[in-house]
This record gives sequence, structure tokens and C-alpha cells, in this order.
Amino acid sequence: MFIFRSVVGKLWLTIIGLVAVILLILGFFLVNYMENYFAQAKDQTENMKKLAVRFSDEASRHMYDQQFYQLSNELLSFQDAKMLVISTDLKEMVLPVITGSELPSFHATDFFTDNELNQVFAGQEKAKQLNKSNNGRFHAGVEYLVVAVPLKNPQGATVGATLVYQSLQSLEATQSYMLRLFVYVSLVGFLMTTFFGFFLFSRITRPLQQLKKAADLITLGQYGTRVPIVSKDEIGELAKTFNHMGEKLQESIKALSQEKEHLTSILRSMTDAVITLDADGSVMLTNPQGEKIVQEWSSIEWSDDEGLNRFSKPDTSLGDWGLMSYRNPDSEPIPIPLIPLFEAVVAESSEAASKLHVQNGVWSVAMTPLYSRDQIRGAVAVLRDVTEEVRLDKLRKDFVANVSHELRTPLSMLQGYSEALLDDIASTPEEREELVQVIHDESLRMGRLVRDLLDLARMEAGHLELYFREVEVDSLIKRMHRKFSVLAKERSIVLNAELPEQPLILKRGDEDRLEQVLTNLLDNAFRHTAGGARITIKAEMATYKDQQAIRIEVTDEGKGIPAADLPFIFERFYKADKARTRGTSVGTGLGLAIVKNIIDAHQGNVKAQSALGHGTTFTILLPCEPKM
Repeated sequence: MFIFRSVVGKLWLTIIGLVAVILLILGFFLVNYMENYFAQAKDQTENMKKLAVRFSDEASRHMYDQQFYQLSNELLSFQDAKMLVISTDLKEMVLPVITGSELPSFHATDFFTDNELNQVFAGQEKAKQLNKSNNGRFHAGVEYLVVAVPLKNPQGATVGATLVYQSLQSLEATQSYMLRLFVYVSLVGFLMTTFFGFFLFSRITRPLQQLKKAADLITLGQYGTRVPIVSKDEIGELAKTFNHMGEKLQESIKALSQEKEHLTSILRSMTDAVITLDADGSVMLTNPQGEKIVQEWSSIEWSDDEGLNRFSKPDTSLGDWGLMSYRNPDSEPIPIPLIPLFEAVVAESSEAASKLHVQNGVWSVAMTPLYSRDQIRGAVAVLRDVTEEVRLDKLRKDFVANVSHELRTPLSMLQGYSEALLDDIASTPEEREELVQVIHDESLRMGRLVRDLLDLARMEAGHLELYFREVEVDSLIKRMHRKFSVLAKERSIVLNAELPEQPLILKRGDEDRLEQVLTNLLDNAFRHTAGGARITIKAEMATYKDQQAIRIEVTDEGKGIPAADLPFIFERFYKADKARTRGTSVGTGLGLAIVKNIIDAHQGNVKAQSALGHGTTFTILLPCEPKM
């Protein structure tokens, strides 16, 4: 079966099959048409006679019913036929004109002579085929088949004749039809030939195109490229040979590049940034993280104040090295923050480590020299972003310092006053009661601090328990107004509550925690507001994140918060007054942090607006129906 494995054999079989299919289709249509044509010509006369007899029988029942004739001709017009009715005295009955019919109107005398009509009146049936040679009124090239049958009245007497005529297809029309049929079949055959030609062309050229594409990919370094073997002919053998060549080539390249690929995979898998520098300080190789750092640091414009002196570096002189010494026109220059460390590694031929403060980030850098035989040919720097670790360490140290400071003062007072009681320094009951009251106040102060610390720790750990239910915010505001009215009167501060007429309902909220929020905010307001000033609590409906919400504002006329401190006031232990002096009006620095955590747990938002000397406004937005 070599013929099926050869391109020439496949092409030859395809052409033979295509010609055979076209001939079969053409022969099928020709035979089918001729059979239908001769069968129609043979049976047409008999069918017309039967049709005329049926219409004649019906006409005898509707002798003078013009609507019957109208409907009959409308039905016959679908078969390209018409009906005529004449009486025995050769007078035609008046029939309605059928509009829209392409068949012309004729008279009975156009088809039959008087003698032939008299024979029909005598009971005979007549059938004739006529063309233009019989009567000049006929259309050229059109033949007509006409049938005449007797018309009888209901008593059986002949009263006239019924004529039905129909146009027949002429020989010229048949030839025209055959010509059109041949053209159509030829067109279909041409389209099929074109389709199969392109199909065969693609079957031959597609493997060659795949071979060309595979060769291009191998040229670009993709040595594992293979082409599919879809046949066993000459093209299939070529593809098999090409794949074998690719396998041998891949094995050779793999042996040469294995070490490089191993190193590259290690560098890419590292989360730390790796930068390799040559002896001139130009960047030779980086992993993706290192490339990102090189691009970012190279785009920064370093000033004298932000230059080399702001980076922590080993105690090593720059010597005669200049910045231009590290520039290579064919590669990226060394990032400026790495220059001092690179200097130390090259000069001392030893490893060095340091921390660099670049803009708002902190980077831990370890640099090791690269040797070529006994000479240094560059260095490798490994950088890790330790900004978050440094920030957390600072927060830890600040937290310990703040807690120690907050506890030291009340503990000192407790110790001092308790020693005074033990030493019996107080000589009167009033003095002893005063000392005990101070001890009690300081213990309450430490208790509040510990409680706030525990609450804040639970909130930040996500263990805060909230008991949600429907909360009437307007009632809560009124209760807070009554709660602080006495304190406002003692300090000569005007405390106002502004509420709308309609009720403010929070569908899901923890009323106790919201009361804690307002208590902290009002405590801050009273602590920083002088006598004679005003504090206002306001609540109204608002919109937050495209849903209905309640806005609560606590506004005071105190001394205000500096603009530089506003972004940090919700951090724990942060105070606008950086001094660690204490007074009766100084808080623990935890109140606003607790406020933010509670509002966040309600899926709301809290923010502050303030200006020195003009007071502060805290705004809370709580969604009425928070999403679960």
C-alpha cells in the first residue's frame, strides 16, 4: 500500500475522487429531471381531464354563483391554469377577472372550432395542445394544454361546456432550465474543487510550516521544540529526522548550560534581593527582586542631605574611589546607597554587613567579595527589607516604655502615701482620709489602665465580644448628655446635644461599646476644653459606602491638635503632647485606639479634624444595617 504513503499518490486519489463526485452529482440531477419531465408530460392530459370534470360537476351545482367561479379560478391560478364556461349557444358566462395572475385570458373559440364545441355539447371530452402556430394571440414559445368537458344541469341535460387551460413548458424553456442546471452544478463543482484543493494544499504545507516554525524556535534557544508526526509519508519521515536532530542538540546545550540554569533557579527562588557587581561596581546579574531595587534606587535623585552620609556604613574611608568609577555604559551603575559597603568589601577583601535607611524603608545588606583565582572580580550583595521588623521593634520598645511610665507614677504615689500611713505621718483623721483617698484614686487609675490594655489587646487579636441588637442612637446621645451635664456645670462648659426630629435607629450595634466610644471622646473633649467654651454632640442621618448610615460628631472648642499629629492619634499611647509630664487632665493614650477598634468592629469609620486654637471635631459614621 505504498500509494497511501506517498504525497503524489494522495494527490492523484484526491483528484480522481473529486471528479467522480462531480460527475455523480451532475448525472443524478439530469436523470432525476428527465424522469420527472417525461412523467409530467405523459400524465398531464389525464390529470387535466379529471380536474375539468370535477370543476364541471361543481359548476352544475353553482350554475349562476359568481363567487364559485371566482374561488375556482383563484385555486387554479396556483397551478398556472384558468377555467371558462360557455353555454350551448356559444355564449360565455361573465367571469370575474383574476388580478395578479400571469396567465393571459382567452376565449373558447381561441382553442376550439364551433364543430368541436358542438361535439362537446353532444357529450364528448376534448383535449388539445396549442402554441403560437395555431393562433397569433398566443405568446411566443409558450404551449397550452386545454380540456373541454360537457356542463350539465342538475336534471342531467347538457347546457354548455367547461374549459380548463394550463400553460406548458416549451422546449426552449426546457433547454434554458437544463443550461441553468448545468451552470449551477458546474459552479458547485468548482467550489468543491477549490475547497478540496485548499484542503489538500494545507495538508501538505502545514507540516512544512510547523517544521519552519520549530526551526525558528530552536534558533531562538528553545531546544526542546518538537514537531508532531501526523503521517508516514515523506513529510512524516522529515519530521521524525528533525525531532531526532532536536533531541541531540538539546542534550548538547543542556550539558553546557546546566550550571548556569541551576544558579539562575536558585536566585529566582530567593525572596531576598541579590545583586552581583563587577570590579568596577557595575551591576552584572540580579534576581527579579534585585532588579526592582536597582531600578527604584537609580530613579531617586539624591541630594547632599540624602546622599552617602545618611546611610549607616562601616568605618571605612572612600579613598580615591569616585562615583563615576562605578559607571559602566554597557550595564546599570551600582545604586548609590551600596557604594560605601562596596568600598569596604573591595578594600578589606572580607564580608561586610550594614543597615541602610532609604527614604521610608530599612534594608539589611550583607555583601561578600567574588574571587577570580586570587583576585577580587566583584561582590555579591544580599538585601532584605526589614522595615516592618524595625517598625515592630520600635512599637514594642515604645509600648514597654509607655506602660512602664504609666504604671510608675501611680505605683510611686501608692508607695509614698502608704509609707506615710505606715509611719503615722498623718496626725489627724482628715489627713489620713486624704492620703487614703489619693491611694484609692491611683489604684482606680491603674485599674483603668490595665482594663484598657486588656480591652485593646482583645480587640487587636479579634477576640472582642460584641452583643448586637437594635440601638436607639438618639436615646444614647440624650443619656450621654445627662451623664456629662454635671461635669460640664462644674467646669463652666456649655454642653449641647443636637438631634433630628425623626428617631435614629441602628439595626445592629453594641450599645455598651458605643457608650464607651462616646465616653472616651467626651472625656478627651472635657480634658482639653477650658471653662466658658462649648462642647457639642450632634447626630443625623447620612450615607456611607452607598448605604444608609448615622453620623455622630463630637465637637469641642479646645486648643486643638497639631496637623502633624492627626494621622497618629488613633495609635495606642500616642499623645500630641510628647512630654512625659503628668497632670490631672492627661489620659493614658489608649482611649482613641479603643474608639477606632470598636467603630471598625461595627464596620464604620472614625476620623478627626482639628486646627490649633480652633478646637477638634471627631466624626463617626455607622452603617444602619452593616453587612455580615
